[in-house]
Amino acid sequence: MEEIQQTKKGFVAKALDFIERKGNKLPDPAILFFVLMLLIWVLSAFFSTVSFAEIDPRSQAPITIINLLSGGSLAAFLANMVTTFTSFAPLGIVLVAMLGVGVAEHAGFINAGLKTMLSFTPKALLTPMLILVAIVSHTATDAGYVLVIPLGGVIFYAAGRHPLTGIAAAFAGVSGGFSANFIPSGIDPLLQGFTQSAAQIIDPAIQLNPLNNWFFTSASTLLIVLLGWYITEKIVDPRLRSVTVEVNSEEQPKMDALSSKEKKAFWVSCGIMLLLLLGLYFWAAPADSALRAETGEIAVFTAPLMRSIVPLIFIIFLVPGVVYGMMSGTFQKSKDIIDSMTKSMSGMSYYIVMAFFCALFIDAFAKSNLGALLALKGASALKAMALAPEITIVGIILLTAFVNLFIGSASAKWALIAPIMVPMLMQLGISPDLTQASYRVGDSVSNIVTPLMPYFPLVVVYCQKYVKSTGIGTLVSMMIPYSIAFMIAWTIFLLAYWALGIPLGLQSTYEYIAP
Repeated sequence: MEEIQQTKKGFVAKALDFIERKGNKLPDPAILFFVLMLLIWVLSAFFSTVSFAEIDPRSQAPITIINLLSGGSLAAFLANMVTTFTSFAPLGIVLVAMLGVGVAEHAGFINAGLKTMLSFTPKALLTPMLILVAIVSHTATDAGYVLVIPLGGVIFYAAGRHPLTGIAAAFAGVSGGFSANFIPSGIDPLLQGFTQSAAQIIDPAIQLNPLNNWFFTSASTLLIVLLGWYITEKIVDPRLRSVTVEVNSEEQPKMDALSSKEKKAFWVSCGIMLLLLLGLYFWAAPADSALRAETGEIAVFTAPLMRSIVPLIFIIFLVPGVVYGMMSGTFQKSKDIIDSMTKSMSGMSYYIVMAFFCALFIDAFAKSNLGALLALKGASALKAMALAPEITIVGIILLTAFVNLFIGSASAKWALIAPIMVPMLMQLGISPDLTQASYRVGDSVSNIVTPLMPYFPLVVVYCQKYVKSTGIGTLVSMMIPYSIAFMIAWTIFLLAYWALGIPLGLQSTYEYIAP
């Protein structure tokens, strides 16, 4: 371990110290949104006296800045504060989805699924299957951090391999491949909500599909699995072979198998989930289905099916979760189901607080017209630079990856960046769908190398179970190869995906054409 730690002396150690010092000086995201809202107020008062030549695409008149510190604006702010918060698009989307997923998670259904997928995997395919399961775990938000990562150490140790290799591979899949998943999850409508709110600064009528990046994130799953597999076997594992595992014989970890009762509950629940999906398919299949739009189309925003993505996530996880809980004994009475929802919501309490201040900030940013002005100014500057759109997208990925070193929350970062980047790139003809996809790449790749990521210290603790001297530098040294490789390969993958014109997701586009 000393050999590993020595490799982190010098530049990397200094860089980590710098990032940690600067990151610790940042206020909490909720406070940051509040401070930014006050700043918007002050700037709106100042720039409201300035005339600008830029033409507002919404009114075709020179853009004007609204003074939010005027008596009328302050009165409107107080009168509309509650509705501004309750109508904040991402809030209801996330909470409703998490109610269903929370039941499945606390019942043990999701955990049983992850263990089942890993239990029948051949040793030769242990690494790619672990990374795949880690990616799938995003469906249950943070379940991967508390289940898949420590389980990765257990199953690698049980298979006679170094447990830190398993932890590194699982961490790469859970966090480094955060935006790769072929199963829709709560993060999709969450980010789409921020993207749509930002896009409406320029185009109030624009509507985006919650699964506007689904095809791209699905295809990215294969990329992350294959790349993570190669890095694990060729770089990380050989480097860890000389590191002694410090586990007493009586403390040797074992992967708890599902009991016969849990197995039966799991497969019955999977069958019910399949029946729900089949029922949805047969309901939507007829040309005159009530789930289709009036035109008969099913993949357009006006189709009831597309507007029901979040409720469907709620139902498809809720019902199997309840069945599993009742059959396995996790749920003894109906109140246990409600308790699981309550636990799920208690875990969202911080998000609700952050969403309150975020909603006020975005509302102020939009009403002041500063967001539109910044977008127009930024678009003019980018047009003058005559940069290729591809270079602009690469710039967004790099910017996001850098900001991610200081602000770990995906939603908090996008809430800050989206109101600026989405409208600005719309002025350059780049769609919000593509901008969001580039953000998702940058948001993932640097997760695994920043000590400021909330679960980073927890992963260090997982490693210390096997190697007592493990520290932040040790974990970063293990994860840097993944981070660099994911950054380069995923960026190239997005550009190639774009060049081939493959749809990013449902109702997605690469170009934005103003109405």
